Amino acid sequence: MEKKFKFIDLFCGLGGFHVALSRLGGTCVFASDIDPNCRQVYKDNFGLEPHGDITKVNEKDIPAHDVLCAGFPCQAFSKAGKREGMTDPRGTLFFDIIRIVQLHKPAYLMLENVRNLVGHDEGNTWRVVKEHLHALGYVFPDEPIIFSPHLLGIPQFRERVFILCQRKDVARRNLQIKTPLTKPECHAEQILLESDSKTPDISRYTLSGKELEVLDLWNEFIQGIKAPLPTFPVWTEEFAAGKRRVSLDNLPAWKRNIILHNRALYEKNKVFIDAWLKKCAKCDVFTGSKAKLEWQSGENAKPDMWENILQFRPSGVRVKRPTYFPALVAITQTSIVGKLRRRLTPRETARLQSFPDTYKLHPNDRIAYRQLGNSVNVEVVRFFAQQLLKRVA
Repeated sequence: MEKKFKFIDLFCGLGGFHVALSRLGGTCVFASDIDPNCRQVYKDNFGLEPHGDITKVNEKDIPAHDVLCAGFPCQAFSKAGKREGMTDPRGTLFFDIIRIVQLHKPAYLMLENVRNLVGHDEGNTWRVVKEHLHALGYVFPDEPIIFSPHLLGIPQFRERVFILCQRKDVARRNLQIKTPLTKPECHAEQILLESDSKTPDISRYTLSGKELEVLDLWNEFIQGIKAPLPTFPVWTEEFAAGKRRVSLDNLPAWKRNIILHNRALYEKNKVFIDAWLKKCAKCDVFTGSKAKLEWQSGENAKPDMWENILQFRPSGVRVKRPTYFPALVAITQTSIVGKLRRRLTPRETARLQSFPDTYKLHPNDRIAYRQLGNSVNVEVVRFFAQQLLKRVA
């Protein structure tokens, strides 16, 4: 896009919108984020210091702009949160966007949120969002766009909602956003560091001896049981409970179903599993979530933990095919590259969000992972911005 334009970056985080729109000729004239760590990283990279709490910013103090970008906080809508929506104080931050739009009336809006926004509160949240945007004179697709980076060939499955709006007087026709007709191939190796040169201390991300022990035990399990591999969660506590057979009568159907599958698996593989459990008993960390397995690579996949992408999650050790990584999240459940026996580095995680290698990450890994988990994907934003902004007269 040749025409220059100005944009503002609300709830800016690391500046994924900033990177994408700058590449299209945009100049950021205002940014805001309540997190001081994000503000510092943003300033380090763009030379622009974001304002803090947007609820305390007078909309009259915000410069005029052509595009408003906002990856507004998702906790009120996320499946990981309490999902209180518009009754949650964070959900009402949407109305701070509305008051800014009401005064400045930018030609374009680019809003991003979690997938659950669509169905939250039986569709009422989306209805409220639509009604306010329509009342301010904006047109946009009837249904929000649900999109993931893997549809652009970026190896991360991360569905997010995008609401792309045009002010009626600049919209020559109803906005039709095109998405790829075919899904390109993805592979986890695309974003891995080629050498240790950019991360001299890459050994810091290597799995601990105890973690390796747990994963080796599970590798022995999937190679030792009779095929097919279990597509249901494996709970070893149900193997040990084989003799006592607690009542299932008062359990919810989903939990009863998992327990029955586990008991059947145990009966079919009793000799092997009993011997395997004796080995597990010698591993002092093979307890809790580490004693559970979520094999999500398919029942006919190669039975080798180390050929897959792994995660230690509260629900168990999760195993996925090495095609694309699961969605980055703000809480630290950093993916493990099986064949390398280590976690993704922050730089590799940044690549999953399409940030350039020149981008300066927070020096604290824990903070960097969390910030990247909250970030918008740069290439996805650019993909949609190209379509939205090319309609500038």
